[in-house]
Formats: sequence, C-alpha cells, structure tokens
Amino acid sequence: LTTLAVDAIVNAANEQLARGSGVCGAIFAAAGPELPGACAALGGCRTGDAVVTPGFELPATWIVHTVGPVWHGGGAGEAALLASCYRESLRLLREAGGRSVAFPAISTGIFGYPLHPATAIAVRVTREVAPASGVEEVTFVCFSEEVLAAYRKEGVAG
Repeated sequence: LTTLAVDAIVNAANEQLARGSGVCGAIFAAAGPELPGACAALGGCRTGDAVVTPGFELPATWIVHTVGPVWHGGGAGEAALLASCYRESLRLLREAGGRSVAFPAISTGIFGYPLHPATAIAVRVTREVAPASGVEEVTFVCFSEEVLAAYRKEGVAG
C-alpha cells in the first residue's frame, strides 16, 4: 500500500488519528515525521467518516484516513458505518481531484469485522460510487491469500 503511486492511499485509522499498528503503523512509518502533526491538527475523526492529509514522503499525493467500525456482532450499525468509510473516502478523493485510490481491507484486522461481509461492502460501495466520482482506478490491497480470495469471490480480479 505504501509503495503505490496512486493519487491517494486509504489509512484504516483510529478515531484519534494516532499511529497504530498494522496498516496504520506502516503508513505512518513510510510517510515520515510530518504525518503525526498533520493528523493531530485535524482533531480526530469519527467512525464512518474520513479526513485527508498530504502523503508527505509516500508516492501517493494524499492519505485518506477513515475510521472503520469495531465489530460488535453486526447489530450496532457496523455495515452502514463501513459502507460510509468507503463512500466518504471516495468523496474526499473526488473533491481533491484524484482519480486513483488504493484501499486496505478496512476494519478486518484488529477491529474484528468478518472478512467476507466486509469485502462485499467494499466492492459494492466502490462499484456504486467510484464511477460517479470520476475515480478511474480502485485498487484493493490484499495482505494475505485469504483476503485476496475474498476479493476474488466478489468478482474483483487479482
């Protein structure tokens, strides 16, 4: 994710926009020392929402930070919040004039969202929203064979 030359990469962030582990930690490490200050200046981000910072030392121009839901069994509005993450990320990319974006599998790591339902939401929302947003290229970055298989099941080539 951190090596892709796209207009924006998406960070699976926490509400404080602080350096985390996994994808978030890798993005902070690769973006360089200016990212923590830029995130702190934004004052956080609510679950289901997104904010944008420069990419700093990344090949990507921007980092879209979105806060996915923590899985609580599916009855706490998690699906709507996850869909909102993808929708809001694409909206911010459109507003910035970007045409290419790379997403991780938001909320499927430490936040515990089941992989296959999360993947179905990611693919459905990007197929609905990206064309109308002027986004020409969406990349789903898969960090394991299991994640890749889930995206392939949703009809995304790998």
